[in-house]
Amino acid sequence: MEAGTVRQTGPHMIGIAKRHLQSVRRRDFLAGAALIDGRWVTKASTDTVVDPATEEDIAEVSRCSAGDVNLAVTSAETAFGSWRALLPATRGAILRSWARLMLEHSDDLAVLVTSEQGKPLSESRHEITYGAGFLDWFAAEGERAYGETIPSHKPGSLLQVRMQPIGVSAAITPWNFPVAMITRKAGAALAAGCPIIVKPAPETPLSALAVARLAEEAGVPPGVFQVLVGDPIELSASLLEDTRIRALSFTGSTQVGRLLLEGSAATVKKVSLELGGHAPFLVFDDVDLRKTVRGVMAAKFATSGQDCLAANRIYVQRRIYSDFIDSFAAAISKLRVGHGLDATTDIGPMTKAAVANKCRAQISDAAAKGARVFSPKLGDELGENFVAPTLLSDVTEEMLIAHEETFGPVAAVLPFDSEDEVVARANANEMGLAGYVYTDNLRRALRLSEQLECGMIGINTASFTGPPIPFGGWKQSGLGREGSRHGLAEYMELKYVCFGDLTG
Repeated sequence: MEAGTVRQTGPHMIGIAKRHLQSVRRRDFLAGAALIDGRWVTKASTDTVVDPATEEDIAEVSRCSAGDVNLAVTSAETAFGSWRALLPATRGAILRSWARLMLEHSDDLAVLVTSEQGKPLSESRHEITYGAGFLDWFAAEGERAYGETIPSHKPGSLLQVRMQPIGVSAAITPWNFPVAMITRKAGAALAAGCPIIVKPAPETPLSALAVARLAEEAGVPPGVFQVLVGDPIELSASLLEDTRIRALSFTGSTQVGRLLLEGSAATVKKVSLELGGHAPFLVFDDVDLRKTVRGVMAAKFATSGQDCLAANRIYVQRRIYSDFIDSFAAAISKLRVGHGLDATTDIGPMTKAAVANKCRAQISDAAAKGARVFSPKLGDELGENFVAPTLLSDVTEEMLIAHEETFGPVAAVLPFDSEDEVVARANANEMGLAGYVYTDNLRRALRLSEQLECGMIGINTASFTGPPIPFGGWKQSGLGREGSRHGLAEYMELKYVCFGDLTG
């Protein structure tokens, strides 16, 4: 396919993030202090926050140490008793207040997210709403942490199972959804009665610290919600080694997840992991092509492709393969690439240079092995962190992109002939987070929803996440669930109690 020139935002991106940050009404959101033991702590040592679109320095944040982790854990342990003793409705009221404050300051929070992460501003605004939704959801769900009564097998006895908070918890959160992944974890932990310590990604600390300020204003007591920024290895090691931390939640790569799981073994922490994805998107020849292309665009290019749910392997039945490629290429050509703070942008920069480089390496590998490449040219004004939205057709299983997660705006399309064949190919991977099926055949949809080895399946839709659903994967895509009542259970322990000799 011939490559055109992609539409873009213009040559004057330098300073855009700084100008937008100057317009943030809540100037304290930019203070860069860490929240430890109910105090905002400023450190002599700082980390620099960078706009990924221009690679300009835009802020400094305090750099915490292992000693700060110890102080935070001590504070959380002290706060645990009084926080768990509150009525669930009281904790819920605080969470609802936190959610309301997030929505009231959504414009400022969205500017922070786009400035440090790069995604289009409209998507950042959606993330704030999405993230606040988890606080609202768990505010109510905390009141439904039901136990059970077991019919007794012992004469004169009463058997109960109670759900109780596990204790001090920790969360290590990613840079692609820097607000929502905090609230999805913290909402569940706080609703369950557990204090939580958050270590955000070093690329996106501003939004995490801003959300912490709103938590404090909402009435979250000192020590119950704390945010520490610093060296990921140093801080994570301290969190893993501390026996007082009973639960650890992590969202990120499978490689790092394995290391955290191994590190948690020594202290036998309860670990929940939301790891990498390599989602198959199955398109059968009975679909409405227009609706399907719209769906695959949403599944592939949201967050500029930097999403663990992104459609990585797009399998299209051979009879409609050529028409699908033409329609998909036409849709991709309309995407606008540029700075996320430009209101017309569809595809922003990759947050990390390593992600952009991996995308380019996968494109080069596929082209060398026979894939057809539709990749509009980027103008010189866009830096190395930008990757053009790219379509790779005639992809084969031998290519890197067929068995490696992409995490960028590169769409790999593979033809298939039969249902049995495509199910086998879709399942032939150690990732099992999400899958998509587009078909108008109800029986086929039901069969595939059973057969695909994924924790989540979207049938004729690219949108299926939210607070009520159990988010998580199979195989090496993770352990445990987030959101829903199952997400609350990640921060609770079962306690069995037997009351004997009730007959007097």
